[in-house]
Amino acid sequence: MVATTLADAPVRAAKAAALDVLRHNARGDYAGLPRTAGWGYPEPYTRDLMISSLGVLTCGDEELVAALRRVLVALATNQTRHGHIPSLAHDPSDLGASDTTPLFLLGLGLYRSATGEPDFLEEAARKALTWMEYQCPEDLVMVAQQPTSDWRDEQWVLGFGLYVNAITYAYLRLFGQHERACELGARMNGPILGAKAEGRRQHEGLALPRRPYYALWSYKVLYDDRFDLLGNSMAILFGVCSGVTSERIVAHVEAECALMRARGDLALDLPPCLFPFIQPKDPDWHPRYDIYGQPGHYHNGGVWPFICGFYVAALVAARQYELAERKLAALTDLARPAREARVDWGFNEWFLAQDGTPQGQDWQTWSAAMYLFAAACVEQRRTPFFDAIRET
Repeated sequence: MVATTLADAPVRAAKAAALDVLRHNARGDYAGLPRTAGWGYPEPYTRDLMISSLGVLTCGDEELVAALRRVLVALATNQTRHGHIPSLAHDPSDLGASDTTPLFLLGLGLYRSATGEPDFLEEAARKALTWMEYQCPEDLVMVAQQPTSDWRDEQWVLGFGLYVNAITYAYLRLFGQHERACELGARMNGPILGAKAEGRRQHEGLALPRRPYYALWSYKVLYDDRFDLLGNSMAILFGVCSGVTSERIVAHVEAECALMRARGDLALDLPPCLFPFIQPKDPDWHPRYDIYGQPGHYHNGGVWPFICGFYVAALVAARQYELAERKLAALTDLARPAREARVDWGFNEWFLAQDGTPQGQDWQTWSAAMYLFAAACVEQRRTPFFDAIRET
């Protein structure tokens, strides 16, 4: 473990504040389940709370781990008979997301590992695993999705998405399905375009030609080569890509961010969730982006602290320790601003890329939780839970 110094005082203060946020949010208005944000989002959104499990289980706070257990039980209770997990933990009718079921399996797998309960919610796990096996239109292992069905509910992600498949790879490892995980990893590292070889069609993957990173999504001859920070960070953290590819992805992020800062497109020392930004003149622009997806905003290149937490963890996984320390310092600075609440630490939802102002809800659960996970990774120079997955 890295020795603590006086320079770490802001990190210690931010960690204490993050715990305060999570404890405040641990019981909300809906069936006593945690809140997604301190004020603006009282609902227990599945994806936010499952992603937050990384920070909750890493810090080991008994109150927060108990709250996570309540969420997992609620999700299992409200699971459909086919195995699909709802988008709200308390509402079995709120369905249609592509990432809630794989995130449930990820969160459940991490919880089992942390608590030593290998059979916890076994029936729900079995049903969810079966549901996911049916999400591949080719009846193989790579899963597909409909547009606006993952965490980017205002962005077009079609077919085989990087983010959802990276989560799928991780939960397959956690549940000991290593043969399927290897098959999925090989597929993801295959080329994006279908081709003929020895009379047989080769299935498309997510590796881009002449690019050091993975496609945002691909499907048959269609694909999106914009950079998805969350998906690529997960690919590094979970071990989808090799060490050499990890280094190239990190180098690409830092070089492109330097160019964006020079152009005035980025005011922070942290990367946007998507770049280059989608512009109104671009063929992949959709009319709804006029309201919810202007360049540098929200899913179209906003800076999201929870995703930056994944990026910091990915840097540690790639053994870029000094860079990870620098980015954690930047994330610590970003944890302070609040948009509306009068608090010392805002842990806001997302920031406008061009000027770095907070735009989302304050005391966001996954912003606080992923800060704790990122800090633990930097302090320990390892990635809790995922070192073992990468070594499998």
